[in-house]
Amino acid sequence: MYISYDGLTDPLGQSQILPYVKELSKHGFQFTILSFEKKKRFQREKKWVMKAIDAHDIKWVPLWFTSRPPVLSKIYDRWQLKKTALKLHRQEKFDIIHCRSYVAAEMGLYLKKRWRIKFLFDMRGFWADEKVDKGQWNLHNYLYRLVYKNYKIKEREFLLNADCIVTLTQASKNYLLSKPEYQNLNIEVIPCCADFDHFDFHKVLPKEISDLRGKLQIPESARIISYLGSVGGWYLTNEMFSFFKMLMTQFPEYTMLILTKDDTEKVKTEASFMGIPDNKIFIIYSNREQLPQFMALSSCSIFFIQNCFSAMNCSPTKHAELMGMGIPVICNDIGDTGYIVNSTDTGLIVDDFSKDSFQEVINKIRDLEKMNKEYIYSCGKKRFDLNLGVQKYLTEYKRILN
Repeated sequence: MYISYDGLTDPLGQSQILPYVKELSKHGFQFTILSFEKKKRFQREKKWVMKAIDAHDIKWVPLWFTSRPPVLSKIYDRWQLKKTALKLHRQEKFDIIHCRSYVAAEMGLYLKKRWRIKFLFDMRGFWADEKVDKGQWNLHNYLYRLVYKNYKIKEREFLLNADCIVTLTQASKNYLLSKPEYQNLNIEVIPCCADFDHFDFHKVLPKEISDLRGKLQIPESARIISYLGSVGGWYLTNEMFSFFKMLMTQFPEYTMLILTKDDTEKVKTEASFMGIPDNKIFIIYSNREQLPQFMALSSCSIFFIQNCFSAMNCSPTKHAELMGMGIPVICNDIGDTGYIVNSTDTGLIVDDFSKDSFQEVINKIRDLEKMNKEYIYSCGKKRFDLNLGVQKYLTEYKRILN
């Protein structure tokens, strides 16, 4: 049983759950995926997910994700999860519970203690700390402080009882192993990978790019800096808009393309507030199938992430996908990202979000765009190819079963 508090109809579900499970199912594993879905996305993406799993040995059991009232809604979700997972285990008799993040891991630990089922803790990040760092849990509030402390205690239990721990970055693995009580943990680093058969710049024809420019009414002379993914949270939207404002002031040929499933009007309002004219920004929703064509419009891409404790375990999916498309990046140093960009020379790192740091990068942006797509693709494939991640999961599945 694969348990995820993210939905299969969420962007992360489609990039970081389904591709792995589909490939792993080809190696003789039967999966039941228990996920929490947002109703609007579920209605929009349900058919796509069903089609994606149709030819594989995968059963999908969706539950509704609730967010109101705060805290109480999470208690309700946990009750839904426990009731459904117990029912499914009685039917299927699972050998492994693969738990994506902390809410799922509560159930994995419970099933391990009750029935001695193998428990894989796919921690993804320091979830409770992410909630605090993103401002979702205000520790000045007694209730949130209580919830935070409770999950940090649970985190320790998950780590000490898991048959395998998967983390996203070498930085976070090193941090955990530096703690005396965690020195003997079995930790595997599997970053957020990408399907390099899908995100492959070789497969997007020049005519497709030209036709898409025409459809969007973007002049052939325009240079495009893109942003891919969700807006807000620990992605620093205002800082990215500030960078783009400086860039377009010095190089007016630049236009910003935002590829997101978030509310277009809200993003446009934020951009306008930061002084970005409407004619210099395009905000577009694209399904997964068409995303490589839209990404291929990019001369380069940008992402800034809040530099905080929990970011140590941050492995942006967008980075892997952009490398597959041969697109150089402009970003800050979080998790393993700074090391990867610097060691492969496939982008530029801002030291901070000051005008001086922005100017340093802007001064080099022409060199950035001369980078060889084939080279960026090959660097990405060596580190982020989905097949590498699948093989690591496969090795861990076999190890803990034996």
